[in-house]
Amino acid sequence: MALIPPPGAPSGRAPRTDPSIDRDLREEEAFEKSLLLTTVDKALSWARSSSIWPATFGLACCAIEMMHTATPRYDIARFGAEVFRASPRQADLLIVSGRVSQKMAPVLRRVYDQMLEPKWVISMGACASTGGVFNNYALVQGVDKVVPVDVYVPGCPPRPEGLIEGILVLQDKIGAKGVKPASDVRAEAAGGDEA
Repeated sequence: MALIPPPGAPSGRAPRTDPSIDRDLREEEAFEKSLLLTTVDKALSWARSSSIWPATFGLACCAIEMMHTATPRYDIARFGAEVFRASPRQADLLIVSGRVSQKMAPVLRRVYDQMLEPKWVISMGACASTGGVFNNYALVQGVDKVVPVDVYVPGCPPRPEGLIEGILVLQDKIGAKGVKPASDVRAEAAGGDEA
């Protein structure tokens, strides 16, 4: 909120005739120090890290904790992940929370394939990461067997603070270090262009 001085009060600004207003900026070191030089890739990475749009893939009790992160108490909007997207074409982060059954694995892969590049995946909870306590034929023993995972959030179920920490770790990977998504790393390791 701008503070407006009452009528008749001094404004606190220098008069227009002050010599410090009309100066040549090319001769000052302060001007050189205020320049921000970067590359387009670094600027894009910074922008991507500051505006992550998550798509939800909530399958079990971890989904309740994931939904809780969007409430005013935790408010992941302050980290740039404001609205959970219902369409994979509008999202660049897939949060898989809960156990993935064998019948749900092709659906998970289809949702992942529909997301636009670059895209990232967070595996939330013990069931999504390793199968959890459910070691049987009906469940996938780790979502990384279906889609490439960038960040694992441990817990059964992890608290909302754990998911927020996972999002912050992902933001650091995207912005500061310019790390490629796990899908790109996996494709390069395989020697092809496919994910």
